[in-house]
Amino acid sequence: YNRLNEIASRTENINEQYLDGNGNLSIPNGGADAFIHDVLDGFNDVNATDEQAIRSISERKQRLTENNLILASNLVYTYSNRFNIKDQDFITLKTKIESAGNMLNLVAKSSSKTNEFGKRTVFDVAYSQYIKGEVDFVKYFDLGNKNVLALRAFGGIAIPYGNSESIPFSRSYFAGGTNDNRAWQSYRLGPGRSGGINDFNEANMKLAFTAEYRFNVTGKWNLALFADAGNIWNTLDNVDDEEMMFKGIESLKDLALGTGLGIRYDFSFFVVRCDLGFKTYNPANDEGRKWLKEWNLSKTVLNIGINYPF
Repeated sequence: YNRLNEIASRTENINEQYLDGNGNLSIPNGGADAFIHDVLDGFNDVNATDEQAIRSISERKQRLTENNLILASNLVYTYSNRFNIKDQDFITLKTKIESAGNMLNLVAKSSSKTNEFGKRTVFDVAYSQYIKGEVDFVKYFDLGNKNVLALRAFGGIAIPYGNSESIPFSRSYFAGGTNDNRAWQSYRLGPGRSGGINDFNEANMKLAFTAEYRFNVTGKWNLALFADAGNIWNTLDNVDDEEMMFKGIESLKDLALGTGLGIRYDFSFFVVRCDLGFKTYNPANDEGRKWLKEWNLSKTVLNIGINYPF
């Protein structure tokens, strides 16, 4: 609030109704919220730094205060031909289907209670309604002499319907981080080619592909070369920003590519790893600057994790 109020104090043409008797943004009558909306809708002119700060404040407030009622059931099928933890030549296939809100929809229809947005409610909270599907495939190739090639392909989509126009944050997808595209920090990649303008960038569709070559250096020390490709998009929900939306095959050009080097130490019962990720192809950059323009140490992302990413 202090940061928001400081920006408002030097913003010209602010609506006086947003302020209290001391000239500060008022909270009880919604002045602070109204100022946020005015800035993000372009009605108040602020510089780019302040606009980004207000966007972050708005997003954090939304995450901290939003109510979601989720009653879901899911069906998971997993197949693996791995014999034990030392087996380095195997495949694993995991599929998942999740459905939410259908039972609550029956309950809500009988009571006919709705909120100010016209959404049916149970216990005065609008319930989420969606269908979600995921496929996760992993293949290891044992190349001998402690050399392993590990591949992974993941695809997931969550489609809102009925009482929902979007997917709850806890059920949405994000990209980047220790176990994802390691050239980007968590939540900093996507959606699409939008450039990660929010603090928590999430969407309802995700594709991720990883190839990692692991080899022993000496004793318990190992190295890995990896390439991570993937992104998140919005589709079939209430987002209409062209840069964030998935529009079929043409949107695959928004797959981000990160490459890098990993150092691992094997404690036998777990592995400590340190991965350095480089942005090799960044779909958010302008044409002519997408490939290798951030492939340098100043743009490197350091990831520290326990055990392998997949």
